[in-house]
Amino acid sequence: MTTETNLSFDKDFVRSFSTEMNEPAWMEEFRQKAFELSETLPMPRPDKTKIDKWNFTQFGTHTVKSDSFSSLAELPEEVKALIGDETAAKNLYIQRNQTPAYISLTEELKGQGVIFTDIFTAIRDHSELVQKYFLTEAVKLDEHRLIALNAALVNGGAFLYIPKNVEIKEPIHSIYLHDHADTNLFNHVIVVADDNSSVTYVENYLSTLESADGVFNIVTEVIAKAGAKVQYGAVDTLAKGITTYVNRRGSAGRDARIDWALGLMNEGNTISENTTNLMGDGAYGDTKTVVVGRGEQTQNFTTKVVHYGKNTEGYILKHGVMKDSASSIFNGIGHILHGASKSNAEQESRVLMLSEKARGDANPILLIDEDDVTAGHAASVGRVDPVQLYYLMSRGIPKKEAERLVIHGFLAPVVNQLPIEGVKQQLTAVIERKVR
Repeated sequence: MTTETNLSFDKDFVRSFSTEMNEPAWMEEFRQKAFELSETLPMPRPDKTKIDKWNFTQFGTHTVKSDSFSSLAELPEEVKALIGDETAAKNLYIQRNQTPAYISLTEELKGQGVIFTDIFTAIRDHSELVQKYFLTEAVKLDEHRLIALNAALVNGGAFLYIPKNVEIKEPIHSIYLHDHADTNLFNHVIVVADDNSSVTYVENYLSTLESADGVFNIVTEVIAKAGAKVQYGAVDTLAKGITTYVNRRGSAGRDARIDWALGLMNEGNTISENTTNLMGDGAYGDTKTVVVGRGEQTQNFTTKVVHYGKNTEGYILKHGVMKDSASSIFNGIGHILHGASKSNAEQESRVLMLSEKARGDANPILLIDEDDVTAGHAASVGRVDPVQLYYLMSRGIPKKEAERLVIHGFLAPVVNQLPIEGVKQQLTAVIERKVR
């Protein structure tokens, strides 16, 4: 499979954009190298999904200038609903299209050395720290074309750093608001939890447009150092017509833990990669994903946990609902490498189809290169259980309402894991809208 890039942007554009953003020399050189690689590297090859005709590279506008928000009172109602009370707004970053539009971090966290800011400010003001982690550990630049393009054209994102032994009890929240039809987003997010630190980070990708014709290329790197704990929640609700590539990758050190709770609710075609590398002995990774597909969209979701260290534990739980003519591939991969003895890899994928034309494939894969381990998988694809419907209807609940209750119960294991109440309510409302 080949995909022509033929970008309307060249190395001179990349250089001028870096200069405009007042980036240090290393970042300009990095962008240049990434752009050169993007012209030679292959596209990713998601299993059982043909993407050769998908548009990941053809777009006209790289930067949309949007107004910022001077206060929370100026926010659209859809954004206010995500934030909730004042406590949830203490540590908050809002990006409007590609513009850093609002940032708040408590003085207490600043005093503890916590860094939370937009990616451009981080590159300028914390240059050495960003350079240390930018595509060096969790994700590598030369993996394929879309990662290289993200690095070359990055025009948004956030940087979060938690110093050693700092435990943040209140969630850190980022909202990426899409309200301009010409937006094409190359977002890069880096979360670093240093030794024995802990944080809950939640992000929303929110379109207030019903449809748009855009390219969204999103790369997230989560680095949990020895003994660190990162709880990462995300809800993606991008508009119909947007082609999305999203790669959320984590690296867990010795006795570190990364928990993912992902609500993937985009309306357009989507490729999602979520990988947790358990690098250190005793590392732990848990990924919970909920998906709803409708219309004619095609989606591919690959969740992977790779065990490098001894006594590591990796869990994958994915629940998806497909309706209309939507189709989705659910790939779950647990890989225990040679030397990762005493490790445990478990996964479960369930797909519920609501119409005759809907399609969902669940593909559990275990790759075991070590003897002294535990591993298991479960997968199912089917329709709403008539016994469950009968039970509810026998108690006076109409059929449509009974189906709705079954679907919400089916998706609840992931929905209930989201750590911010406003975000949890938003995901529930999105599910309600998409399945009715």
